[in-house]
Amino acid sequence: MNSRLVKSGSFLLLFATLLAAGAGTVFAQKAEHYSSPLYSPRKYDPSVAEANGIPDALKKIGIEQKLGAQLPLDTEFKDEEGKLVRLGDYFIKGRPVIVAFVYFECPMLCNQVLNGLTGALKGISFNAGSEFEVVAISFDSREYEATEVARNKKIGYMERYGRPGTEKGWHFLTGKEDSIGKVTSAAGFSYEWDAKTNQFAHAAAVMVATPGGKLSRYHYGIDYAPRDLKFSLMESAESRVGNPAEQLLLYCYHYDPSSGRYGLAILNVIRLGGILTIAGMGLMALVFWRRNKKKDQLVDEG
Repeated sequence: MNSRLVKSGSFLLLFATLLAAGAGTVFAQKAEHYSSPLYSPRKYDPSVAEANGIPDALKKIGIEQKLGAQLPLDTEFKDEEGKLVRLGDYFIKGRPVIVAFVYFECPMLCNQVLNGLTGALKGISFNAGSEFEVVAISFDSREYEATEVARNKKIGYMERYGRPGTEKGWHFLTGKEDSIGKVTSAAGFSYEWDAKTNQFAHAAAVMVATPGGKLSRYHYGIDYAPRDLKFSLMESAESRVGNPAEQLLLYCYHYDPSSGRYGLAILNVIRLGGILTIAGMGLMALVFWRRNKKKDQLVDEG
C-alpha cells in the first residue's frame, strides 16, 4: 500500500511540475510590441512617427491608459432613439460596462473595432444586458443631430451579435463636443480631424469599466480574445460574474497593462498545482486507509 501511495503521489507531483513548467514557458514569451499609433497602448512617440513618415494627424492621437480613473457619469448624450440620457444611466445596474469610442459614419477603423468586439462577445457565455453593458460613444459631434445613424448602427450590430433579447444591453450614443471631450479625456483617448482625408484619425481599443464607472481594463487593436474580455468582465464585476470554476481559472491569469492582455501567472499556477497535489495525496491516503481498515475488520471477523 505504501509503495503504491508513494508512486501515485510522485506522479501527481510530476504532473504539477510539468504544468508549471509549461505555464512558465507561455508566460516567459515576450510581450507584444506596438509599432503603430492605431494600436498603441500609450501616447505614440511623435519622433518615431516623424521618422516613419506618418501623417501629422496620426502624431497627435493615441491612448493614454488611465486605470482606475473615474468616467464623468453626469455627462449627457442622446441614445439611438434620440432620448436624452446620462452616461451614468448605464452604470446603475451593478454590471461592468464595455466602452468603445468610435464614430458611426467612419468608413474603416471604427467598423473593425465594433466587428472585433461583437465577434469576441459571441465567443463568451455572458450576455449583454444580463452580465454586462456595451456603450459605443461617437466622438463626432456632428452625429448628435443624426439619430438615425446611431439607430441603424445598433440594428446592424444586433443582427451580427445574434442573441435575441439582448438589445437593452447595447447602447449607441451621440453627444455634443463638451460631453465628448470630458469622457474621452477621462479615458485618455485622443483623436484628430484630418482635413486631407476628411476623416477622424484615431486609435483602436475598447475599455472595460466597473459598475461604479472606474476604468479597469484596456484592450487594444481590433481583434479581442474572448478569454481576455471574459476575464476583464469578471474582474471588473468584482467576482460577481462567472461560476466558481471560471473564478478559479482567473486565479491563474494576470492582466498585463502594457499589452492589454492576460497571461499565465506562473507563481499562482505553482501554488495551485501544489495545493492540488497535496489534496490529491491526502485523498489517496484516506482511500487506502479506509480500504486497509476494512481488510483488517474482515480478518478479525474471520
